[in-house]
Amino acid sequence: MTIKRRNVYSGMVLIALITAAVFTFTFLNNSKAVDTGLVDVLNPNGAPKYSHQLIGDFENSLDKPMDVAASKSFTYVTDTNNKRVLVFDNAGNILYHFGEEGTEPGQFKFPYGISVDDKGRVFVADMYNGKISIHDEKGKFIEYFAQQTMTDKKLTSPAALRIIDEKVYVTDIQANKVFILDMKGKLLLEIGTAGKEPGEFIAPNGITADGEGNIYVMDTGNQRVQLFDKTGKFVKIINGSKDGKGESVFVNPRGIGIDSRGIMYVVSNLTHMVYGFDKDGKEVFTFGGMGEENGKFYLPNGLFIDEEDNVFITDTLNLRVSVFN
Repeated sequence: MTIKRRNVYSGMVLIALITAAVFTFTFLNNSKAVDTGLVDVLNPNGAPKYSHQLIGDFENSLDKPMDVAASKSFTYVTDTNNKRVLVFDNAGNILYHFGEEGTEPGQFKFPYGISVDDKGRVFVADMYNGKISIHDEKGKFIEYFAQQTMTDKKLTSPAALRIIDEKVYVTDIQANKVFILDMKGKLLLEIGTAGKEPGEFIAPNGITADGEGNIYVMDTGNQRVQLFDKTGKFVKIINGSKDGKGESVFVNPRGIGIDSRGIMYVVSNLTHMVYGFDKDGKEVFTFGGMGEENGKFYLPNGLFIDEEDNVFITDTLNLRVSVFN
């Protein structure tokens, strides 16, 4: 049908009105069909999008990467089955690695948690050797951390490790405890014992803290996150159910992190998913799922969020680190 010239303007107005109405409806309903450039406005708690992956190269490929940490210049990954740490640049190119199997300084039996301090020093938790080693940014061994203050074997199997605001947060899987130390190795706080009650743990794993010093512990064996205030006082349980009292959505949860919005990310290892929760503990998004394609996981484990809210997730059986932003 031919449109007469005198009807063009009225037609344009009608199209504009329809477009505005559709946009308004979409805005009110936070539709997923909205242009991704508007996600932060329309859905400030939205899940991050897949960006790229770190896989190493033919000679230095990852084998069971357990944890990851990034500085401004480098990304460090515990290449656990290879008893070493792989180091990548910001473009995802592998630069070098450090460590080998053994019990001597600079050697590892099961390198797990990893973190970087503001001096660029790399802290590596060796769960089987029961020690935390400190290396320079190139991987040269400097010393063991907190040897003098932890000589009574309080720290037996260090797993997750995070350095936040000049404090070192460590979970001990075997002792079912959490330790917080200052940068000189002085023990500031010890939380937990074995059990299922609030404040007790079964194989605690990931750990992090928010800007107010509140402590979030991944209580893996109890399928939950436990929140404590900065003094170590129990606050609440988060597991995806109302008030944390119902059945957990997690199965073997591992890594945990908090972005600049205050959104808490939780890795559910055996369901291959990542969950996001707001400050009230309400679930606001999920992403992942089992698979080999980009954005999917096969037994994800560690999670790290950098200052720009890039999210790094170790994908253990896919032999890679997936990055989202």
